[in-house]
Amino acid sequence: MADRTPDGDVLGQDIPRAESSDAEHGPDREPADKADGPPSPRRVAKAERSEESADINAPEQRDEIDVPTRVLTGLKNAAADPATLEDEAADADDGTGKAARPDDGRPRTSWGKTLTLRTQPPAATPPEAEADDTTADQDEKDANSEPPAQARDAASAKAAAAVPTAVTSPESTRAEASGTRETGEDAAAAPAEATQVLRVAVFPGAEQPAAPAASRVDDVRPAAAPLDMLAQHTDTPPPPPAPGRTPLRGVKIWAPLVALLALALVVVQLVRPLPAPTIVADSSSFTVGEGTFSMPWPAEGQAAAMVVGSGTIGTFGEQKPVPTASVAKIMTAYVVLRDHPIKRNEPGPRITIDARTVEEGKAKDESRIEGLRAGQTFGLQDMLRMLMIPSGNNVARMLARWNTGTEDTSAFVRKMNEAARSLGMKNTTYTDPSGLDKGTVSTAVDQLKLAEAVMKYESFRAVVALPSADIPGVGRIYNNNQLLTGGLSVRGIKTGSNTPAGGTLSWAAYKTVDGEDRLILGTMMDQHAPGPDLNGGDSLVLVQDNTKKVIKAVRDALTSATAVRAGGVVGYVDDGLGGRAPVVATRDLKVAGVPGQQLKLTLRGTGGDLGARTKAGDVVGELVVGSGTQARSVPVALRSDRPQPSFWTKLTRLG
Repeated sequence: MADRTPDGDVLGQDIPRAESSDAEHGPDREPADKADGPPSPRRVAKAERSEESADINAPEQRDEIDVPTRVLTGLKNAAADPATLEDEAADADDGTGKAARPDDGRPRTSWGKTLTLRTQPPAATPPEAEADDTTADQDEKDANSEPPAQARDAASAKAAAAVPTAVTSPESTRAEASGTRETGEDAAAAPAEATQVLRVAVFPGAEQPAAPAASRVDDVRPAAAPLDMLAQHTDTPPPPPAPGRTPLRGVKIWAPLVALLALALVVVQLVRPLPAPTIVADSSSFTVGEGTFSMPWPAEGQAAAMVVGSGTIGTFGEQKPVPTASVAKIMTAYVVLRDHPIKRNEPGPRITIDARTVEEGKAKDESRIEGLRAGQTFGLQDMLRMLMIPSGNNVARMLARWNTGTEDTSAFVRKMNEAARSLGMKNTTYTDPSGLDKGTVSTAVDQLKLAEAVMKYESFRAVVALPSADIPGVGRIYNNNQLLTGGLSVRGIKTGSNTPAGGTLSWAAYKTVDGEDRLILGTMMDQHAPGPDLNGGDSLVLVQDNTKKVIKAVRDALTSATAVRAGGVVGYVDDGLGGRAPVVATRDLKVAGVPGQQLKLTLRGTGGDLGARTKAGDVVGELVVGSGTQARSVPVALRSDRPQPSFWTKLTRLG
């Protein structure tokens, strides 16, 4: 609901522009400075009505201010935003803090006075003044052409001062204009006049604005800038513009902060730990000898060979999983020795033969140990001989049950597969401990990994190198590997044959190089002889013949090569800040391999605080040539003192 003034006028509506008589805008209008004169009868009547209204709204008052119509229009425009003026009016009080504000937080204006703003037409020119018309007209033109600066400043100041203390009531604005023209002598004596009633808010205790002085419309200036408004209300002139003040103040504020941050950065850069030095090799491989080596691989199947400590010599065929036959017994022996290790020629724990092992010894079409009796006991050494030399399937199952203490072999098979994964045999799966089942599959490369691991056991090497053995209570047993007596220094490992697998063989041979026996390992699988081949007998002969050619060629080609000489630069120590210090081998390092074989080079630190080793001759690591646990290595040391990072390097480092 709109607020109303005491006279019933409604706030918040536009003030209607008062209509004026033709005389107001006529050419005979007097200048503003000649508008003063005796009040007309109509003005007296209006003053009386204003006094009556003041009595009704006591203690409110009504006053009349004669203001030219154009000045009135300027005042209306100055109060164009009633909401803003109402807020300012509500904030003003008489010192008691009793500014009227409703419950909704919006200020409400207390109306005190009703001002009647009257615009008068020029008064009738007395006869005695007619002679001065020409002079008055000229004065008016001069006033219109260039109003005095003092009048403009005064009018602007008064108009601006009136805005904060007076709020117009749109509905209370009335336009009272003469609706008729007086005729005859009365018209000449009392010219038409236009009257507008403007209700303004007067705050308690606030000084009432003086009536605006007569001025022209050109004297009303546009709204002042904020600093100009502040100067008008506080009598304080705005500060003069200073183009260099803001940048100078910014420099004064930020310069100490920037300096402090720079100092903190310098301290942090100097005290924070240096990067850990690393050792880097100049090369990643070494080639043995000159020329190349040609391996006599078979026409089919798959194969692989290596020199232990030096690395792989080469592979042949697609490395896909194929049945292993009795080569699977190598994993059976590996798991048993891993769980129950024994020394060379040590009998080991006693194992009692059960009735199932005796019964399985009667099975046909598979390799087995016959003549066993239930209740017999054998040492683990003898059990391994019966497992690996004549390849007894029933002994393999007996060892599996004994190892896990169960009535079947499934738990032991899980151990076999776990061991294969730990050795990196990704293409190998075991389904039984003997290899008779065609589901037990592997590759030549995977079997090389197993052969290298199991040949570390001295007791195992002693067993697989035997062409034959005498077992108490059983008799003499013979090895199926005919290469053991072929003059090639073959020392194992295991043969295998059946119809699905054909012939398979995992072998070990030695050659003395530089006064040291070097172990050569290899595997050949998936060798099938033509024609009917019951249980892979002919294929077993075929795989041994093909393996013999490979072993002979490798032994003949195997040679010694100096991978690095004492004092030779093999790499450097990198301090992580761009500094490098060369490292050299402390002695000669010789390796064994075939011509053209690529040996892996690895330079690694010795551990500990590498950064503390800074003097020439300090050992900082080792150079490893080859792969596997039996790879050869030589210590490396700093060739000269390692330079320390400079102050500037520490300060500008980013890492």
